[in-house]
Amino acid sequence: MSQPLNSSRDASNPPATHRVLITNKHGEKLVGLLHPTGSNRIVVLCHGFTASKSSGVIVDLADAIIKQGISVFRFDFSGNGESEGVFQYGNYRKEAEDLHSIVSYLYQEKYDVAAVVGHSKGGDVVVLYASLYDDVRMVVNLSGRFYLEKGIEERLGKEFLDRINKEGYIDVTNKSGNVLYTVTKESLMERLNTDMHATSLSISKECSFFTVHGSADEIIPVEDAYEFAKHIPTHKLCVVEGADHCYTRHRKELSDAVVGFITSKKDFVQQFCFTEAPL
Repeated sequence: MSQPLNSSRDASNPPATHRVLITNKHGEKLVGLLHPTGSNRIVVLCHGFTASKSSGVIVDLADAIIKQGISVFRFDFSGNGESEGVFQYGNYRKEAEDLHSIVSYLYQEKYDVAAVVGHSKGGDVVVLYASLYDDVRMVVNLSGRFYLEKGIEERLGKEFLDRINKEGYIDVTNKSGNVLYTVTKESLMERLNTDMHATSLSISKECSFFTVHGSADEIIPVEDAYEFAKHIPTHKLCVVEGADHCYTRHRKELSDAVVGFITSKKDFVQQFCFTEAPL
């Protein structure tokens, strides 16, 4: 089901943006925003960890793609933003299932899903999606993490495995001591057991794959992007010089690269795209 959205932010993007509710395989309602342009070609945008469909990276990408006359769908994964469900730390496979529910709905509505695009954790989700489903011909990974065993200690603290084995969960708090979210042992192990190397090798050679990563990413090192490039046969890599994890000062470069790849305008992308790590 869908209905026009009346928020001032989205109502300013003609034609009218529609709020859409899609039920995932667990019976949870996923909330999305459909930006129709009159074209049946559509790009699905997937947000990152603890983010939402309204994060700056996602909104700016949506605007750039819409300007090319391509429709856009952005949504909240289950347990995030406005969608139903319980937030989980790992949850990569379930989020890939959420994405499948979205893509299936759009095909039912006679849209042609041109690409799925994911930022950060969403990047890992679209990689996993491409290995599990064969219904989208173009996948774009923005700053996804290849080595999922890394980056955990920074969030959960040292000896996180001992703590979670002893207590069964870890509460992640802010500087004021307020709980931001709870990490269960099940969700932590789901992340640790998600092998991006094996996942990358499982992606069809018929799938066009594009990774964009900032050279100055402070959360996920650019070396992770080179690993995706090594293992995905149809991979193209774009390194945005000086960009941080959220492309704070490089949104135009990010949008130009993504739009260029989706629309096959290679002239811009080829300026700094590589198929493998430079020597």
